[in-house]
Order: sequence, then C-alpha cells, then structure tokens
Amino acid sequence: MKRRDFITTVAVSGGSAYAAMKALGLLEKPATAQSPSQRGSFRLQPNGRGKRVIILGAGLAGMTCAYELGKVGYDCTILEARERAGGRCWTLRGGDRFTDTLGQTQTVQFDSGLYFNPGPARIPQEHVTIDYCRELGVAVEVKTNINRREYYYNVQNAGPLSGQKVRAREAITDMRGYISELLAKAVNQNAINAPLTTEDKEKLVEFLKEYGNLSPDLFYKGSSRRGFTTYPSAGLQPGTQSAPYDLSALIQLGFAGYESYEWNWQQQMTMLQPVGGMDQIAKALERRVGNKIAFQSEVKEIRKTPNGVSIVYANGSGTNQQITGDYCICTIPLPVLKDIPSDFSGELKEAITSVAAFYARAGKCGLQFRRRFWEEDEDILGGITWTNQDILQIWYPSEGYLSNKGIILGYYQFDDTKVGPLSPDQRLALALEQGSNIHPQYRNDFENGFTLYWPTIPYSLGGWAEYTDEARQKYYPRLNEPDGNIYLCGEHLSYLTGWMAGAFESARLVTSKINALA
Repeated sequence: MKRRDFITTVAVSGGSAYAAMKALGLLEKPATAQSPSQRGSFRLQPNGRGKRVIILGAGLAGMTCAYELGKVGYDCTILEARERAGGRCWTLRGGDRFTDTLGQTQTVQFDSGLYFNPGPARIPQEHVTIDYCRELGVAVEVKTNINRREYYYNVQNAGPLSGQKVRAREAITDMRGYISELLAKAVNQNAINAPLTTEDKEKLVEFLKEYGNLSPDLFYKGSSRRGFTTYPSAGLQPGTQSAPYDLSALIQLGFAGYESYEWNWQQQMTMLQPVGGMDQIAKALERRVGNKIAFQSEVKEIRKTPNGVSIVYANGSGTNQQITGDYCICTIPLPVLKDIPSDFSGELKEAITSVAAFYARAGKCGLQFRRRFWEEDEDILGGITWTNQDILQIWYPSEGYLSNKGIILGYYQFDDTKVGPLSPDQRLALALEQGSNIHPQYRNDFENGFTLYWPTIPYSLGGWAEYTDEARQKYYPRLNEPDGNIYLCGEHLSYLTGWMAGAFESARLVTSKINALA
C-alpha cells in the first residue's frame, strides 16, 4: 500500500491522519520546490499527471494553487461561491452592486475611471506579491503610504493641540529635535548609562546636533525642516520659518502610534499598488486559470473518501452536485468554513472554530468629491491623515494626481464595534461629519460614497485572521497540517495575515506539500 493510500484509509476510518503522517516522517520531509519564503523563482517538479485537485475558493490563494499546480500537470477545478474571482482582492467601480448578509444593498455611483479598493490596498516591496505582479504582467505604481503634509488630528485628551490640524512634518521634526536636545545634554552631563569613550560621546553629540538640527549650545529652537509660514520665493523673499510646538503640547497630543507605524517593515516606503485597481492582480490570475473556475458554486459538504475527497456544492440554479478528486485545497475563510458540514477531525474542527472568532472586524468607506481639495487647497498629494475620532484614518489617493475629481478613503476601521454595526447611511453620515472636522471642504465638495463592513460581506465574514499568542501556539500548527487529503490554505495560514502575500506564500507551501506526495 502506498503511503498516501495508507494515510487516506486511516483518515476515513476515523483515525488521525496527522498522527499517521508524523509517524511516517512526512511532516518533516522537505518539499521538492524551493522554500516558499524565498522571493523570486518558484518551481514545482512535474509530478501531477493524472492527479485531480478540487480547490475551494477563487481568491488569490485558490487561483495561485491552480496556477502553480497547472504548470506541472495537475487537473484542477475551482469552486467559487461568488459570481466573480478575487475574494477580498476586490475593486469597486461605478455601477457595481453588493448586498451584505443583512440584506442591505449598495450601488456604487463613482464616475467612470474612478475606483476604490475595499480590501487590500497596498503592497510592500519586500512581499512575494511583487513577484507575481511581475510574472503575471500586472503594472504597478507608487502608493504614497507616507506624506509629511498629512495631518495628526486628535480631539480628546490631547492637551493644547486638541482639535488642531497638526502637520506630520511639524510634529515629527519638533519631537526629534527635542529628543536630540535631551539626549545630547544627558551625554554632556555623563547622565547616560552606556559604555562610551570620550570620543564616542563627542561623535554622538555631533550626530544629535545634525539629527535634531540643534543650535551650537544644544538647544532645539525650531528648524526649516518643519516648514514655513511664508515659503521662500524669488526676489527679496527668503521665507519665514514656522515656530516649533511646545514639547509638552506634543507629548499630550499623543501621536507616537501614528508616526511609528511606518517603521513596521511592511509599511515602509516604497509601497506599491496595481495601476487601475487592486483587482488587476485577481484578473491577471483569472486569465490564467479562469477556465478551471465554476462560479456560483457554494460548497455544502467537505468529505473524505477512501481514494481522496468528495465535495458537495450547489450550482447556480441551487441544485446540489458532487465532485471527487485526489486532493482538496480549501481556501474558504474560517468564519465561513466552520459552518460547512465536514468530517474533519475533532482537532481540526476545534482549531477552525476557535480561530474563526479572531477575524478582524474591519470596515472601509469610499467618498467621491467633485474636486481634489486636498491637493488644490492643502497641497496633500497622497498619504494618510490620522485621528482619534471613530474614523481613525483618511487616505488620499495615489492615482489621478492633479485631475478634477477623486476618491478618498473616508475611514478605515480595524476592530470596529461601533461604526460597522450602523446602517450604510449612518456610517456614511458619520464619515462625513467627522471628516469635515479635518477638511471643511467635505460639506461643499462631496458627491457620493459607500461604506462596507467585512463581517457582513458574504463568503468572507471578516477582514483577516487575527491570532492571539495563545491561538497561534495552540491551533495554528494544526491548521497548517492536512486532514487526510484535505489541505487548508490562505492568508490565515501564514504569519502575514491581512496581506495578499500571506495567500501567495500559503499557496506555495500547500502546493509544495501535495506535489511532494504525488
């Protein structure tokens, strides 16, 4: 009996396929493909002839599995419950309609040529996503994730600067100056506990003078780096440097989280985005594997068989059908998967149900304005304004610079228990009300918009997996191991949850595992 047949027999008989594979040493067996964490080349060995793989979900993970396995001879079928491919890699344009699980339907009214990404909206340059854009021919452009002309706007417990629009460049320059001043003086007074030689200390002070733009007597008195009240110009106009904020006021403003987020390795410039919308990635994959996708095919049952797997699904007319294969790759988000009848092992069911409870309650809002006032009036070309209001963030578009109209991200909620449960109209009204505190132009220039709450989006039921340390330790390893010939796959099976790269990396890993057994 082949090892694969033995494992399948154990699983079907109610035994632990996980334990069987571990006993046979298959969990430690290196895949024949290159490590999925290696950027660039990825190539499976041609082992797929005669093998059929049923893939559940035509999101990025599912289509990537079909794409990679198809290269080496596997017969893949993708069952997709929606009428479109891409899953959460989704772009909305004028005329698009969507209905949430509460029966609330919205029709997007954006002008032609304008679009909004309600799911993923940026790509770090270190992510494998870039490699797939290159391979699939998806053009990318810079996503202005950081712009020092963006604002910090806090309205509660923010001290003297409460309710004031503070330019990020001003706040960051001043705080660096004050910190440099404090540290330079501490060095000169031998007040730091560090093994520094006299020469080290002298060099450190010189560094801090330049880093914080300190005066010769080591005081921070302001800097042209923070900007001007009157800009330098021609003739006799040297410009008027703006005055620094008080250190205490900056501390009370409490913007540390706003400024420090960009130092996360996945948020550092240069960030990128596909030209024309994030769904260009999904469309490029669909062009490669679209003939393998059965749309409007909602999975009803996931079963093991003596020879592989059996999937029951409802087709577009609502009639149940059955399909069998040697392997199943399930990319269905866990909040959806937990309610689909299956004969998964008890361990796996517990892991699925437990982690499903930790999906992000994310929400977004897209607002179209008749003119790009943020550019015309405030010289903001891209970037993110931060606030401690309910809306949390305002994103300015990184495409269509200097054109007439544009779409702003009116809010981005990550753990939303207040805004998301409101009706779409109420969410939109809140975005306009709080956004106008920062940009009064909202009142005159707003044209239309929509809001979206991911926990109520069918076949997603959440933004992305968010593991606690306990859940990562207790359940994550089990989710990453097969149950018989069924493999889970997706961003939730990675350490890159919430990023498209998580889906790509997981697809590479799962296809490598299957190919190693074929």
